[in-house]
Amino acid sequence: MTLHFQREVEKLKKMILNEAAVVEDSLQKAVHALKNRDLELAQQVVNSDDEIDRLEIEVEEEGLKILALHQPVAIDLRFIISTIKINSDLERIGDLTSNLAARTADLAKAPDVPIAGDIFIMASLAQKMVKESLDALVNMDVTLAQTVCETDEQVDDLHKKMFSQVEESIQNDLANMGGYLQQLGISRYLERIADHATNIAEDVMYMVEGKISRHVMNDLSD
Repeated sequence: MTLHFQREVEKLKKMILNEAAVVEDSLQKAVHALKNRDLELAQQVVNSDDEIDRLEIEVEEEGLKILALHQPVAIDLRFIISTIKINSDLERIGDLTSNLAARTADLAKAPDVPIAGDIFIMASLAQKMVKESLDALVNMDVTLAQTVCETDEQVDDLHKKMFSQVEESIQNDLANMGGYLQQLGISRYLERIADHATNIAEDVMYMVEGKISRHVMNDLSD
């Protein structure tokens, strides 16, 4: 590895970690806004999505430039490829967080609508998964990445339960049907955020071990 290549890789690493910090902060604010029905904070999260989009473009351009100029191999190639994929997942988490915040802003305008089901539990789990997937990235921690993948099933199960919970809430409180449907949308966004956190964890495992873990897990389940 040349010194110039090493410097460019370190630059890319700092860029992806900076983007990760912005995304994690945005999700933290969105969950706080949801729990407190904070309209102002929710709007702040919506407005921050442009910054995440900008960072995503910069990371992708830097990663592609390194691939084109240096044609890395082995572990260096895995790092660049994984970083580009993680970059895409971070941008999607940013989009979903913005969507979640927009729904939260609508809920904040209807403070009398009770929260149905286990949305707050889902929110805490999704937030934990994003944090742990990014911690796994920083520390190249395969064990923590595996924990993130295992947690995804809990979020999936909670999301499935939300359909019946929202249906029951609507039956008992038809006047607030719109608010309950907003909550179903929030549940879907949280479930998708958890999926992207799982993708990041799987890419960390690939980066460290060179194995595509989701294919291995699918083989074991067949």
